[in-house]
Amino acid sequence: MVVDDQAVVRAGFAAIVDAEPDLAVIGEAGDGATAVSLAAREAPDLVLMDIRMPGMDGLTATRLITALESRPRVLVLTTFDLDVYVYEALRAGSSGFLLKDARPEDLLAAIRVVAAGDGILAPAVTRRLIDTFAQGAPPPPAVTGALGQLTAREREVLLHIASGLTNAEIATHLGVTTGTVKTHVNALLTKLGLRDRVQATILAYECGLIRPGGAPTV
Repeated sequence: MVVDDQAVVRAGFAAIVDAEPDLAVIGEAGDGATAVSLAAREAPDLVLMDIRMPGMDGLTATRLITALESRPRVLVLTTFDLDVYVYEALRAGSSGFLLKDARPEDLLAAIRVVAAGDGILAPAVTRRLIDTFAQGAPPPPAVTGALGQLTAREREVLLHIASGLTNAEIATHLGVTTGTVKTHVNALLTKLGLRDRVQATILAYECGLIRPGGAPTV
């Protein structure tokens, strides 16, 4: 589903998606309220979400859509690479964001990554975004308490995720198989109640496990 208050932009994204044999747009919306109603009715796998729209904005819509029983995943598209609303959208349940000037092939790759259950952040702004906005309020006690449930290896994997390493790179670093890393990733996400690697990265920064710049604190 494509959500943007500019009809031309919606049409452009829809055309890119519909041209792919494995993807299809099942609905379009020009504001957050319409997006929530449409998502509840159509249960899309993924929603491309604009942030700044009249009426209900994309942040509120993201929070409501990710809470639906069908659990659609949300990929935020924005013009603003350092917009605080983007960070808040990630905290609201979005699985990542891309800039609207991303190449079509990057947009399609991001859609497939998020639809497959992972998260993604625009490479050019990942570190700047987290460094700028992850210095806010401390995480709730329930979150910090959940960190204590992680094994030493799961905590180590969390640090590598937050440092930007892929599963293959983590496997090489730890001397284990990629499958083993995936098992650890799934386990730590479950224990921490997180949806994907994006939220795991933000949590690591919020809890002080990683310093700005990507260096572990432990």
